[in-house]
Amino acid sequence: MIFTETKLKGAFIIGVDRREDSRGFFARTFCQHEFEEHGLNPRIAQSNIAFNNRKGTLRGMHFQWPPAAETKLVRVTQGALLDVIIDLRPESPTYLQYVAVELTADNRRALYVPERFAHGYQVLEDNTEATYEMGEFYAPDLQSGLRYNDPALGLVWPLAPTEVADKDLHWPLLADTAAELERRMASTRSQLGSNAVTGAHSRD
Repeated sequence: MIFTETKLKGAFIIGVDRREDSRGFFARTFCQHEFEEHGLNPRIAQSNIAFNNRKGTLRGMHFQWPPAAETKLVRVTQGALLDVIIDLRPESPTYLQYVAVELTADNRRALYVPERFAHGYQVLEDNTEATYEMGEFYAPDLQSGLRYNDPALGLVWPLAPTEVADKDLHWPLLADTAAELERRMASTRSQLGSNAVTGAHSRD
């Protein structure tokens, strides 16, 4: 695998190192040892698929509060999307900065999203499917989000949204949740106790 760190420390674009011959190619997409060598959390608690019917569909910006902060490994298996992550670590020099990465079935790249990041994306082609390898169990009581069109975040989306879930239209604005973000995201402990697992499906 080919690991390229983004400007947000700990967030990596992961490319495949193809071994090609007349049949096609073979490539590794996950290795616990390689993740650990790059300082990434290799834990996978759940694996999810998101299928998107329409170009322009927008999901985000989602996160879980500690102690259920989660890593994500996002990859597109069909179609294309623009994946966007925001650093929500108050101690980070890139706090509240974001990175946008195009993930497509053709480029076969994945994006590793560290704990205490918000995540979302916009679909660039009809019938786009994405997979998520989640480092923590879904905890609905600890789920939250930020408004995808909050001017304070300055997120740039390539298309006019065609589909947005009602909950994503009503996440709080940064101005209304900044103090809570700084307080609750300051913790570096992110492991979810077994007694806190209250749901089985992702909310993305």
